[in-house]
Amino acid sequence: MARAALLSRRFLGCRPCVRAAAAATRTFAFATASDPQRASANSNARVKLVEVGPRDGLQNEKKAIPLATKLELIERLAKTGLTTIEAGSFVSPKWVPQMDNSSEILQHLLQHPPASPRPLTFSFLAPNLKGLNNAFTVLAQHPDSFATESTTTTSSTSSPAAPPKPALEIAVFAAATETFSRKNLNCDIATSLARFREVIQAAKETHSLRVRAYISVVLGCPFEGFDVDGHRVAEIATALLEMGADEIALGDTTGMGTAPRTKELLNCLSAAGVRNEDIAMHFHDTYGQALVNTAVALEHGIRTFDCSVGGLGGCPYSPGATGNVATEDMVYFMETLGMDTGVDLDAVVDVGDWITREIGKGNASAVGPAVLGARKRAEAEREQAKAEEA
Repeated sequence: MARAALLSRRFLGCRPCVRAAAAATRTFAFATASDPQRASANSNARVKLVEVGPRDGLQNEKKAIPLATKLELIERLAKTGLTTIEAGSFVSPKWVPQMDNSSEILQHLLQHPPASPRPLTFSFLAPNLKGLNNAFTVLAQHPDSFATESTTTTSSTSSPAAPPKPALEIAVFAAATETFSRKNLNCDIATSLARFREVIQAAKETHSLRVRAYISVVLGCPFEGFDVDGHRVAEIATALLEMGADEIALGDTTGMGTAPRTKELLNCLSAAGVRNEDIAMHFHDTYGQALVNTAVALEHGIRTFDCSVGGLGGCPYSPGATGNVATEDMVYFMETLGMDTGVDLDAVVDVGDWITREIGKGNASAVGPAVLGARKRAEAEREQAKAEEA
């Protein structure tokens, strides 16, 4: 508990927040999820979690997952309080067959926006103009069904009876090393950046869409090793921002990142003039370091983090890389520090339990099974108490 209070003092910078963190630690001492989070109202305590399970979490699955299951996963996640969900990818089905029905997913989300307690943004990868044009084909059929950068700010003034239109985001993905770029994108870094410039400009000019730019293997490459040049990452990030990207997601695709190298990387970005608010962190938990690295990023001032329900995921072009950090673990971790994610831990635990059972995968979250176990114990105690009273 003292450790949580110390971390919270660094992240939040105020004594009330330290007390909130200590209270949160007491609240979750037995890994139950029944107590409401009482985070500080300090805006510095707010953290945005980007759910990547429906895309990054499922893309590497060998067995075809039914469209209905993917849509149900998105709908269940939308009810948990998550505000940004990565829903699909407009890539060649030859390379990522699991994403072959992304057009149907986008069309369904526009025609039948899922119920959600908060406004939603759906993100779709489009690595080139061909993929982007496939997305545009769907958007052209539903021009009034989604919010753009110019309309998002005014959607809050709509009638309370009419839910806000979902916002859309296009994502591109670069790499921090030449070898990974060639393996993943079949071209060198310079060529990939030239292609992304076209995608970013078209997304902005045609539909005023927000654009997120991933940079993969920033803390370790499966082909070139762990010593990735942070200054080179900063150069790529700066180039993407100058093209018009709204956010840079730094991906520890292999999970090779450590606390010292995470800090060094973020210092390189800061030295290059990249603002903390323009950065998101995307950690994999291959070596069990995702939350440690998250703490380092929090202390640096980063407030946007990717996660995947049930710890689903992996990269088809990164041999040995296991799943993303679990959404359940990220929510629990943030709440014990007094941070406000806006996400219902109980609800997301239920989603993780459901989807891993549905696709026949083990639940890679540490918190999810612990919460479920605590529920069972509490239920057994209630039943025993009833029996004794009878």
